[in-house]
Amino acid sequence: MTSELERIKILESKVTQVVDYINRLLKENERLKQQIKELKAEQKDFEGLVKKAEKLDEDLKRYQQERKVMKDKIETILGQIDQVGI
Repeated sequence: MTSELERIKILESKVTQVVDYINRLLKENERLKQQIKELKAEQKDFEGLVKKAEKLDEDLKRYQQERKVMKDKIETILGQIDQVGI
């Protein structure tokens, strides 16, 4: 009888350990799901920043080109003024 009772207690202990392990896994799974959710939100924010940076880069290139055109026009005007002798 004692032997059977001891075996049942051992089995009960192992079942308790398995249940505890499953509970830890469930908590870890929930934590990981939350982390994935947060990372997806960060990724979306990052993608928005990348698009904004790309637009700013395009704007910068356009402004640099416009600056070059303006500089060339000013140099042309200054050249014409020099020719007139003013």
